[in-house]
Amino acid sequence: MASRKILYVCQEIMPYLPETELSGLSRRLVQAMQERGNEIRTFMPRYGCINERRNQLHEVIRLSGMNLIIDDNDHQLIIKVASIPSARIQIYFIDNDDFFARKAILTDADGKEFEDNDERAIFFARGVLETVKKLNWSPNIVHCMGWMSAVAPIYLKKVFNDDPLFRDVKVVVSLCGDRFEQPFDAAFAQKVANEGVNDEKLADLTNPSYENFYRFVIDYADGIVVATDSADPALVEYARQSGKPMMEFESVEEAVMFDNYNRFYEEIQ
Repeated sequence: MASRKILYVCQEIMPYLPETELSGLSRRLVQAMQERGNEIRTFMPRYGCINERRNQLHEVIRLSGMNLIIDDNDHQLIIKVASIPSARIQIYFIDNDDFFARKAILTDADGKEFEDNDERAIFFARGVLETVKKLNWSPNIVHCMGWMSAVAPIYLKKVFNDDPLFRDVKVVVSLCGDRFEQPFDAAFAQKVANEGVNDEKLADLTNPSYENFYRFVIDYADGIVVATDSADPALVEYARQSGKPMMEFESVEEAVMFDNYNRFYEEIQ
């Protein structure tokens, strides 16, 4: 019997995207937690550069078709799924033609970050949680990895907090080396407010830089993991000062590291 139910909201996972520090860690962590007896669900965006045929993605009709309104615009939510047979892991993909059809991940061919990355992150977070509701699956832990996933804690604490599926959930946020350099759109705070988030701290996002955004997200977390040694030092210190449960980065064998993750989940649960 699974010791806990863990929802992973991931910015990137190999082998669907090239191996990076984040995509490799996400892939191995998901498998390791499943092997330790946890029941997991894992989500990532279906970026347009992911080859659907080679990776055998297929649409889940019963979960697709909902329209999500982001900044007064309708966007259709499409859910796809694929498996990593060698690890017996199933991955759900959040898809939408407006946000994820482009043949890129977070930047264009010239390396410029997409101007709508803020809305892509909002859509991804909302899409994950709406899909989990359709699955009628109640996680104990929601673990967000990568800044594309980091709107989810805001939703969980301010929009979905009265939903029976999420009422008792604990939110874990990983601090990694991934970051965006171009601040989100200046209207980001208003877009979040339009989603039903009523919080005076939204005023802190008048300049939605990476640092300001993550300070805001840390305030909504129940636990913080310093997942890599390249995590932003200022944010690591901010997390320490918050007094929240925290798992510091350690350079140890992976088996030990994943045992530490498992114990950390138990600690905050």
